[in-house]
Amino acid sequence: MANTIKLAFTEDEAEILIDALDADLEGYRESAKEARGNNRRAEVETFTEAADRIEAVRDRVRAALGQD
Repeated sequence: MANTIKLAFTEDEAEILIDALDADLEGYRESAKEARGNNRRAEVETFTEAADRIEAVRDRVRAALGQD
């Protein structure tokens, strides 16, 4: 099991983090789409899993800001 780390951010810093995660998420989704188009199944799975994990982290930060 992964260790838990506690961090504190200002609301502005959390917004910056959300923006960065959104950009990263978009990149992984685009990579998955491209891999799917080229029939590279292993890459599709890897990129999709990464996108799902990034989305989960982003959603947790949003929830902490009351943006759910």
